[in-house]
Amino acid sequence: MALTQPEPGASPTVWAAPLRGDLATTACMETLQVAYLHAVAAAAGCSLSQPFPDNGIDWHVSHGSPLHAVDDEVTVKIQLKATQQTAACPPGPFFSFTLDNDHLRTLARSRVAVHRILVVMLLPSAVDDWLLARPDRLELRHCCYWVNLAGHPVTGKRRTNVRVPTARIFDDRALCDIMARVGAGGSP
Repeated sequence: MALTQPEPGASPTVWAAPLRGDLATTACMETLQVAYLHAVAAAAGCSLSQPFPDNGIDWHVSHGSPLHAVDDEVTVKIQLKATQQTAACPPGPFFSFTLDNDHLRTLARSRVAVHRILVVMLLPSAVDDWLLARPDRLELRHCCYWVNLAGHPVTGKRRTNVRVPTARIFDDRALCDIMARVGAGGSP
């Protein structure tokens, strides 16, 4: 097999942007955050179920272990959100995220049988920067953070700002820790 060289004086190859589908960016953001949740749950050994209709909660994540004190399988309800409005690696101990008050009321209930958490994914503004596949890894950019909003007050007329701790990166180890605390009878 012979490799051909460009002819002298020819312009170098310019890569065109891929022809992406016309799905709304927000729908694509939602799909990517669901993929992130699936990857984290798989690595943590958890199962996922999606309530229908969702009624303010997107996913139920369950974790089975004979070491749980309250039951051999515990569940946490998760509300997923994604934003391009917050930069990756936000400086400081938290970043602000605005929730509709109805969503906050659902997540802020403190007397619940099944605990709830909010998981927020920060995404680059350019879709071309969301994903990078290489032979040794698949990168989803940037990452998700989680917060337990139980007891959080509603302060705005229609929407309320909540603080999401930057130390609470949502990955498989964080999910295992959350489930261990819930399995011991505590909160996330």
